[in-house]
Amino acid sequence: MYDPLRAKAKIALYTVVAFLFGLGLASGMGWTGSSYAQPAINEVPQVSPAAVKPAQDLSEAFVNLADVVTPAVVRIESRRPISADDRQMPDIFRRFFDVPDQGRGQDQAPPSQGELAGGSGFIISPDGYILTNNHVVEGSDQIRVFLPDRRYFDAKLIGTDPFTDVAVIKIEAGDSLPAMSFGNSDNVKVGEWILAIGNPGFGSSTQLDFTVTAGIISARGRGLQLLQRDLYNDPNYGPDAAPYAIEDFIQTDAVINPGNSGGPMVDLNGQVVGINSAIASPTGSYAGYGFAIPINLARRIMEDLMQYGHVQRPLIGVRIQDVAAEDAELYKLPKVSGVLVQGVTEGGPSEGKLKPEDVIVSLDGKPVGYVAELQAKIAEHHPGDAVSLKVYRKGRPVDVTVKLGEAPINDQATRTASREVHAEERLGINVATLDDQLARQYGYDEAGGVILSDVARASPAARRGLGAFIGAKLVQVNDTPIRTPDDVRSALEKVKGGEIVSLHLEDIQGGARVMNIRMPN
Repeated sequence: MYDPLRAKAKIALYTVVAFLFGLGLASGMGWTGSSYAQPAINEVPQVSPAAVKPAQDLSEAFVNLADVVTPAVVRIESRRPISADDRQMPDIFRRFFDVPDQGRGQDQAPPSQGELAGGSGFIISPDGYILTNNHVVEGSDQIRVFLPDRRYFDAKLIGTDPFTDVAVIKIEAGDSLPAMSFGNSDNVKVGEWILAIGNPGFGSSTQLDFTVTAGIISARGRGLQLLQRDLYNDPNYGPDAAPYAIEDFIQTDAVINPGNSGGPMVDLNGQVVGINSAIASPTGSYAGYGFAIPINLARRIMEDLMQYGHVQRPLIGVRIQDVAAEDAELYKLPKVSGVLVQGVTEGGPSEGKLKPEDVIVSLDGKPVGYVAELQAKIAEHHPGDAVSLKVYRKGRPVDVTVKLGEAPINDQATRTASREVHAEERLGINVATLDDQLARQYGYDEAGGVILSDVARASPAARRGLGAFIGAKLVQVNDTPIRTPDDVRSALEKVKGGEIVSLHLEDIQGGARVMNIRMPN
C-alpha cells in the first residue's frame, strides 16, 4: 500500500544527502574558500577610556564650542564695480576670500556686472549687526549675507576702516539672531587652544559651509606691513596715511583657507578673541601661518563705526621703533623690550612730555614690548583721553602723562562705491541680441530674438540653476513678450524687490522652460 508519509520522509532524506554531497564537492573544489567568509570584527577599545580621557574631554569641548558658535557665523558675498581698485597682495601675505577663477566660467560674473568676492563674518547683536574684514566688503555696491538657516539678506554697510581691516554691516532679520560673545584678546597666551571658524561657501553651493579648525596661538604682535602696503598704493590714501595702519596680529597654526576672512577666532570659553584676516603663503592656500585682528582693537573700531560711521583715531605724536639688544644695553633697560622714541612731532600731544631716546615700556600700567603693541593700545583710546606712560630716560624710569590728540586722517569718512544698478544685474543675468555670429556659435538655424548670454556667479539667477541655460532664447518675462534686450530691461524694471519674476526660455530644439526667481531688493 502506498504510504504518503513514508514517501515524503524518503524525499527529505534524499534531499539532505544530496545537499551534503554537493557541499563536500564544492569544498573540495574550493568553492567555499575562506575568501567568502565574514571576518571577525573586533569592536573592543584597545586603549582604556581613562588613558585618553583628557583628549576626549578636549574633543568634546571642541564639539560643544562648534555647536554654540557656528549659528552666529555668516557667509558674505559682495559685488564690486569692475572699476574698483583690485590691488595685489604681497606674494607671501594674502588675505583670504572667495573670488571667481581667472578663467571665465558659466557661473562667473561678466565684466559689466563687476566682480564678486566673499568671506565670512559673525553676528554681534541680535538685531543684525555683523563684524567682518574691511577687505571683504571694501568698494562694494552690493553686499549679501547668508545665515546658517539658509535665509539671506542684503546688508547695509555701516562703516569700514582700512587702517585696521575692520568693517561693520547690518541686516534686517528681526531682533532674535544668535550673537557672539566677546572675549579679551589681551589675555590670550602663546600655546593656548583656539578655534578658527569660517563660513565660506562657494557660489550657489553649500560646500565648505562652516569650516571649524583647531590650533594654538603661535605668537602675538605680528606686524605684517600688509595694511601699510595697501594704503601706500591706494590713491585715496597714499604714503602720508600708510604709517597710521595698525598691525598687531595674533598668529595661529589653525588651518585657515579662502573664504574665512572675517570669521571669528574663539577661545575655549566660546568667546571671540580675534577676526581671521590673513595668511602667510606663497600659493594663497594654508601654509601653517594664519593671522587674526585682536578683538579688543576690533571692538574699539567697531564702536566708532557704529556710532560715527568712521573711526575717531587718537594720536600720540611720536616717531618710534622697536628696541634692540644694543638699545637695551645703552639705555639700561631691565630687558630687551619697549619702544624707542626717535622723534617728537612739533606742536603734537607729546611735545614737552616725551623726548628723543626715551624708551616707552608701559601704557596705563600694562607692559609695552614693541611698536605694534603700543599702536594697538593707543588705538583703543579716543582723542582727548589721557594715558599714563612709563619711560626709561637716561637709564631711569620716569612717569609721563600724555593727552592724546586727533589723527589728521579722521576726516576721511567711510564711503561705498555707487553706480546705477539695473534690474537684470540685480537678478544676475546678461542678455544679447541673437545675431548671425551668436546663431552660429549656439547652433541656431537663423538669427533673431534675444538669448541668455551670461549668468553672474552667486546671483539669484545662478542659485536657481539658470547658468545651465546660457545660449537659450529668452522669449517672455512674466506676461511680456521679448523681442529685444530693451524689452528685458523694461519688463524687469517693473518687478519690485521681493517679487517673483518668471523667465520663459526656449532651447535650440524648441523645448520650453520656465524659471521662477525672486527679485532681490
